[in-house]
Amino acid sequence: MPKPSHREKLLHVGMQVVHERGFGGASVRDIVQAAGVPQGSFTNHFTSKEAFGLEVIGLYFENAVELMRRTLRNDELAPLQRLRAYIDYGSDTGSAESTKNGCLFGNFTAEANDCGEAIRLRVVEAFAEVQAAIAYCLRAAVKAGEIAPSTDCDEVAAFIVASLQGARLLAKAQRSPLPVERFKEVLFSSVLKRIGQAASAS
Repeated sequence: MPKPSHREKLLHVGMQVVHERGFGGASVRDIVQAAGVPQGSFTNHFTSKEAFGLEVIGLYFENAVELMRRTLRNDELAPLQRLRAYIDYGSDTGSAESTKNGCLFGNFTAEANDCGEAIRLRVVEAFAEVQAAIAYCLRAAVKAGEIAPSTDCDEVAAFIVASLQGARLLAKAQRSPLPVERFKEVLFSSVLKRIGQAASAS
């Protein structure tokens, strides 16, 4: 099996370092040392730290797209089951490391003013893709009779993205999965349940 290139090691290990320390808190030296490659390898493969950050976001987003494919856009599962699975898998609430590090997109968002405009815009695009996948899932829930036909799926999807990210940031600060668990409980037992009841009554 071929050994990973220095570029691949820098990206994969660097993503972990950025996830743990934040983009601003992870120096190029930290990334190079963690990857176990020469200092010059970084500048050989990336024109700047911002360019590296964009590629890290792209790599993380590949994983997010695969998760959305298996959950939110998986037409073989009941729509609200897909949404619950997405939140569960994405939050990985059983993992202390996940709770400590939070969502990489959310971490970049918290540092948006210091990361550069290109990174800020890329994170906004990533969240737009997540919102679109959740809206797709909610439209399937309307079609399946799980929530009311009058549901504004784009608005509810935007609410879910914002609320979930806020919950994940709190979970990171508190070193506890409770904020995400609380959000999930309110979402399914109150918000979506009311919308579902409206569907049954109509």
